[in-house]
Amino acid sequence: MSTYVHYSVQEAQKKMERYCAYQERCHKEVEKKLREMRMIPEAIDSIMGHLIQENYLNEERFARSFARGKFNIKKWGRNRIKNELKQRDISKFNIQLALTEIDYQDYLQTLDVLAKKKLAQLTEPNLFKKRKKLSDYLLYRGWESPLVYEKVMELTK
Repeated sequence: MSTYVHYSVQEAQKKMERYCAYQERCHKEVEKKLREMRMIPEAIDSIMGHLIQENYLNEERFARSFARGKFNIKKWGRNRIKNELKQRDISKFNIQLALTEIDYQDYLQTLDVLAKKKLAQLTEPNLFKKRKKLSDYLLYRGWESPLVYEKVMELTK
């Protein structure tokens, strides 16, 4: 027999305010959380409206924060950041704004550091396989193909 807690709209709203205040959230995450709390669609709409109006929920702020964090901490490239934001139903406009958070010189420098670090870890004796492993690694992390191939060729002459 499963038991679950029933929340009033006010209780759920307070819970979501804390949830959003703790860390930037996207609309999709908050809606999912409210559905998990078994809130009815009308209550979800009401709570979402309140969170947006009171600035607990701001998609542009979320996208910018997400892009900065994933680039600075996880060293993701633009493609990976863009795809992850798309999966969270962030608008094209906000994705473009989010990508402006990444300074281009920092971006190129991070790619350089990441590529050199990975190259130093590779023990593959075959040059072509080594290049493939390095480029696959960088592409998986979301770095753009032209930048990756240029960097791989530069480091494996």
